Amino acid sequence: MKLNLGQKPPKKFQRILLAGLALLFLLAGGVYLLASGRGSEQAMAVFPVKRGPLTIDVLQSGTIKAKEQIIIKNELEGRTSIIYLVEEGTRVKAGDLLVELDASSLLDSKIDQEISVQNAEASFISAKENLEVVRNQAESDIDVAQLTLEFAREDLKQYKEGEYPKLLREAEAQIKLAEEELERAQDTLAWSQKLWEEKYISENELQADRLAVTRRQLDLELAISSRDLLQNFTYQRQIKQLESDIRQAEMAYERTLRKANASVVQAEAELKARQAEYNQQKDKLTKIEDQLTKTKLYAPAEGLVIYATSAQRGGFRGNQEPLMEGQEVHERQELIYLPLGYSALAEVNVHEASLKKVHPGLPVVITVDALPGRKFIGKVDSIAPLPDAQSMWMNPDLRVYNTQISIEGEEPALRTGMSCKAEIIVAYYENALYVPVQSVIQVGGEYVVYVANGSSLERRKVKVGLDNNRTIHILEGLQEGENVLLNPPLKEAEAPAAGLGPKEGESAELLSEQIRQYLEKIESSVSTPQESVSSSQSDSASVESRRQNTSEAQNQSFSQQSPRRRRLENMTPEQREEMRRRFENMTPEQREEMRKQFESRSSQEEGTEKPVHAPAESGTTSQEGQ
Repeated sequence: MKLNLGQKPPKKFQRILLAGLALLFLLAGGVYLLASGRGSEQAMAVFPVKRGPLTIDVLQSGTIKAKEQIIIKNELEGRTSIIYLVEEGTRVKAGDLLVELDASSLLDSKIDQEISVQNAEASFISAKENLEVVRNQAESDIDVAQLTLEFAREDLKQYKEGEYPKLLREAEAQIKLAEEELERAQDTLAWSQKLWEEKYISENELQADRLAVTRRQLDLELAISSRDLLQNFTYQRQIKQLESDIRQAEMAYERTLRKANASVVQAEAELKARQAEYNQQKDKLTKIEDQLTKTKLYAPAEGLVIYATSAQRGGFRGNQEPLMEGQEVHERQELIYLPLGYSALAEVNVHEASLKKVHPGLPVVITVDALPGRKFIGKVDSIAPLPDAQSMWMNPDLRVYNTQISIEGEEPALRTGMSCKAEIIVAYYENALYVPVQSVIQVGGEYVVYVANGSSLERRKVKVGLDNNRTIHILEGLQEGENVLLNPPLKEAEAPAAGLGPKEGESAELLSEQIRQYLEKIESSVSTPQESVSSSQSDSASVESRRQNTSEAQNQSFSQQSPRRRRLENMTPEQREEMRRRFENMTPEQREEMRKQFESRSSQEEGTEKPVHAPAESGTTSQEGQ
């Protein structure tokens, strides 16, 4: 279809043209409105400095507990099961049964132990009687040995002083008699010789008298020999024999004495062992009987029954199963709490970042979830000297300190286990200047804010006081009504000259900026050698091969470093804000540790870069030489 310029366009074409123009105007208006909206939004990102009451506080969640309560624990050894449990919330009186534990195994052990006690008692009595028998036998053996020794000594004395002198006298008497008999026989022989010469007697009678003289002479010699034998041999032998008997009797007496003592000592030791075993078995029986008495737990005083699992905020092992009949419990496990009176306290965990603010004696405003609209007044009683081990076990990076807050007065509505929120009042100012805490940054070791004066921004140094993680107290540098930026430019925050990482009291936002600059430095150190290599290309095939190898190595190094840069650039404002808050909650020691970690990583990565870039430098030099 041909269109004549002199004719009017068709109505259909006019409608299409009008619709296109309208759409174009709508798009232009949308772009303008979007740009103006962004500008207004950017212009509205300020906060007017306000003056008025300012409360510096620390908010923590916790649990209500009774200030004075009786803790009922399981004192049975090992593990056992609950066969009876009083209902939670029951008000009991002193002496009421609270918990009954399974005692079947203890009853069986008691019967076996009673048998062991009876056997040990019989052994003890037997050992006791045996000791008396051994002592009696020892005394008898000692008496016999002692009597034998005394007889041996008496025998020696008797022989020396009685028997030997008697034998010696008898020998001397025999010699005397033999001498007299010999003298008489000689006299008789002399008379017989005269008579025979005169023929008065016969020769036979003379021979008989001569034989008698010979006999008497032999008797004298025998008597003398007997005396010499007695003196020179019999006496010496008998003395040695009797002295040997004495020594044997003495040694026998000593052996008997030692043997008797050993027998008595052994019998006494046996008695002591049996007695110790008997006492041990009795103690075991007493212990079992005592354990049986602990299978039933009674209320020591009047109170309201609260299960320990209901009062605890969290178990060390993550086991929060409520108490029930049939459940297995272990030794020293807390079972039931019996509050005394209506005085209560709140138990909260204070983060280590707030420890410099919180100390005992500070006032606290407590609100309880179960009692909406009511507030209770208390004060900080104590702060644990060490972090809570339970929280550290569940999260090693978390350091909180158990803090107890006493609540004034007595309130029956407060019950153990209720959740609460504690507002610890650190300071209160009736007339103070304050701004949001994110409006203050640290530049060059000084705290600054950005004041909006129309379309311009003024960086102003300020002196700050305490903050409550939401607002910060301004001591000097600002006036009421001035507008400060809520999100000051991050690039203005500079790192102190001392090194990487903010020091104590500095803004944690600095560390985020330093990390970004650190990654930029790594990227620039990698990209510079790449440009030098690419600028030194040559037509030579060998040089081109070297350049390609070097470029591949550098690209590999850049690919290893650039993800850090990309991750930082891809972070949303919310993620950056979250990072800043994390840095703010760090203690000075944690910030210093992070600074050291970044310094060590920097030195390590610089050390790994040199071998990568060395071939590039050498390759460039060789190319220039060629």
